[in-house]
Amino acid sequence: MSKASGLGWTTLSVDDSTGSPQAIKNDITNLTFSTPRAVQDITGIDKSANERLLLLADFSVTLDGVFNGGSNAAHAVFSTVPSTSVNRTVTMVVNSKTLPNETLFTDYSLTRAATGELTWEAPGVLADGTVPTWA
Repeated sequence: MSKASGLGWTTLSVDDSTGSPQAIKNDITNLTFSTPRAVQDITGIDKSANERLLLLADFSVTLDGVFNGGSNAAHAVFSTVPSTSVNRTVTMVVNSKTLPNETLFTDYSLTRAATGELTWEAPGVLADGTVPTWA
């Protein structure tokens, strides 16, 4: 196994509201994603340290980018977040590793900074109960 940077993402696509994947990696400037597991504390009074069980898996993502009003670009994908209630497949491929998830985007916020930048942020959460699995 070799170490790698986060440079040169092969794929970052998000379905638009019609279910068509759109390659919007050029509009994204940074992202954060996580695949946490819930835990249940099952520590009995006979223990001197915590005892836990692993529970449900989850996925969340926050995409940040630069406004692009072109067809099939980021704004076309996310502008329908407030008016549609659809799962959107998020597919990420970096260093030949793929993480696809059915996601519900909960917001599409735009910011116009004092210096003139027009940027956006779109947070999403796991939609369908499928365990996030790297392939």
